[in-house]
Amino acid sequence: MRVDKYLWCVRYYKTRNMVTEACRKNQITVNGQVAKASREVFPMDKITFRKDQITYTISVLDIPANRVGAKLVDIYRKDETPPEVFAHLELLKLSKEHYRKTGTGRPTKKDRRDLEDFEFDVEDEAE
Repeated sequence: MRVDKYLWCVRYYKTRNMVTEACRKNQITVNGQVAKASREVFPMDKITFRKDQITYTISVLDIPANRVGAKLVDIYRKDETPPEVFAHLELLKLSKEHYRKTGTGRPTKKDRRDLEDFEFDVEDEAE
């Protein structure tokens, strides 16, 4: 089975076109080699790909006949992505909440006071 069809069948990508674009950008490797969308995938192959700031690593256990339901995906692949990667993504999401949105202009006097209060609270907790 082609790598684009396999990743679509095991529900990592919503459409095969999205997988093909990822292959064109060299984001998908099979057994350590950059893969084209037409690359054949066999059981025991290791597929590594980057999606949504996460580098997934999966092992092919079996080849599905066609797209499978979400509950049946684990029959066809073994996810070997380390859990630290997902923890890092959560930290990125939390850190983005602290920044002001772009285009909101200069900080107001109230924003400055809130920042100063936050800094004093952090120093008090450290002591």
